[in-house]
Amino acid sequence: MGLKNKKSGLTSLFLIIFLIVFFLLPSFLFSSIQATKSKTQWLPPYLDNLIFQVMKTFEVPGLSVAIVKDGQVLLSKGYGVRRLGEPTPVDSRTLFGIASNSKFFTATALGILAEEGKISWDAPVINYLPSFQLWDPYVTREITVRDLVCHRSGLGLGAGDLLWWPPTDYDRKEIFKRLRYIKPASSFRSTYAYNNLMFLVAGEVIEAVSGLSWEDFVTQRILEPLGMKDTSARISDLEKRDNVAATHAEVEGVVRLVKPFLVDTINPAGGIISNADDMARWLKCHLNEGQIDGGKRLFSEKTARELASMLIPRPISSPPPELPPLKANFLGYGHGIGLRDYRGWKILQHTGGLPGYVSQVTLLPDLELGVVVLTNQEATEAFSAITYSIIDFYLKAPAFDWVASFKKFKERRLKEIKETEKKTEAARDLTSKPSLPLEKYAGLYSDDWYGEIEITWTGEKLRLRFTHTPSLVGDMIHWQYNTFVVRWDDRELRADAYITFNLNHEGAIEEAKMKPISPITDFSFDFQDLLLRPKKAIAK
Repeated sequence: MGLKNKKSGLTSLFLIIFLIVFFLLPSFLFSSIQATKSKTQWLPPYLDNLIFQVMKTFEVPGLSVAIVKDGQVLLSKGYGVRRLGEPTPVDSRTLFGIASNSKFFTATALGILAEEGKISWDAPVINYLPSFQLWDPYVTREITVRDLVCHRSGLGLGAGDLLWWPPTDYDRKEIFKRLRYIKPASSFRSTYAYNNLMFLVAGEVIEAVSGLSWEDFVTQRILEPLGMKDTSARISDLEKRDNVAATHAEVEGVVRLVKPFLVDTINPAGGIISNADDMARWLKCHLNEGQIDGGKRLFSEKTARELASMLIPRPISSPPPELPPLKANFLGYGHGIGLRDYRGWKILQHTGGLPGYVSQVTLLPDLELGVVVLTNQEATEAFSAITYSIIDFYLKAPAFDWVASFKKFKERRLKEIKETEKKTEAARDLTSKPSLPLEKYAGLYSDDWYGEIEITWTGEKLRLRFTHTPSLVGDMIHWQYNTFVVRWDDRELRADAYITFNLNHEGAIEEAKMKPISPITDFSFDFQDLLLRPKKAIAK
């Protein structure tokens, strides 16, 4: 009797286990398979083909892409090769310089310090850096921490960048001291003008109030909590890592390897190196308004809203005729990142550029979408075509061929530049002569904020050298009247410039001014901001 009941109980137990396994296990397996497939299903089906088309069209050896949607990393992947002529592929952990995309890290670091009460966004910078000084005493007194990260200081586009680019022998502290000699281009807070040096000052604020260098603060308070293990806040670490994308650019019509920028001077404005895996973590954090894995927070929702707010508007112009979807209704800049609308959606977006690297980071908070594209060639059309193609997929926007359109835009711009160059050449007076014998132009010249520039006469030609910038050395070739072209020995610079001498009533050189020759010269070659005055003649 007891045995029979025991068998009956076992039979019932086995039946229950069988039913659980039969009905629930397939459900678990199906859920697992669905989770694996869902990421692929949520990606544009044409994405790989699109990226390979972009790389071919714009001659990009390698790039990586990360896509975050609804809290998930849908893609983190490398394409192409790290270095031209070598087979080693780019993968999701290959490091690139993210350049000015570092600015949002600096702003986020300040947001963290503001939460802790160590700074106030709207307190004067001199509260934390008493020795800080700009050209205008009023601006020195009034400029706040918030002003440092939104390009409204009154300084011109790229003003003072020649203090660090190309690499100089000035360190961060010396550049900080020389800011007081750079004249503003507009009144304080009236105009947007992109400037790197104010982010260097922001880095100094972070060091002053935290007791940590900008690099250590970003590493300990942002990179480590987010698990960005491969990322470094020091661009010089590119030399110390193995999985690194080499730097390429088009030089005199040919895409080739170029020297990387490896100086830590300007890290707070553009020195972070990262990869697709780690940048996906960065995107997730901001899309989640500061919340990170495990329910912890890097920063509060209030700080997230503040970082995503506009601080200064930018002029809105019509988009290029080839790119009508880029029409904007609002455009501006916030805390280390740009803001605009795209097809009716608010986006946060920034680009970055250093020798051989360009990148773009885009966030659509209301769509919970983030896209990052890192490339090892200076082709901005490449990251733009990829980014907007991805966004359009998630917006279910009308079909638009971004690759072909950016190609047409680039071709038209190059044609216009060549036509301008021809007109400039045709207007040149080939019969004109310099006012002075060539050797009279030799001497030591000085600019208030940059320092000394030396012109020497070799007996055959004039040579110009920026004394604090080893690579800025080149021949001076007569152009017309008292204007010469400076052709740099280092052709990777792609920044030949005019230098024009003004004479006084006695026929002596009173001053000299410079400006880039080409309209597509990188704005960080701010030759136009120099006012050179002769110091003394240099003996032959």
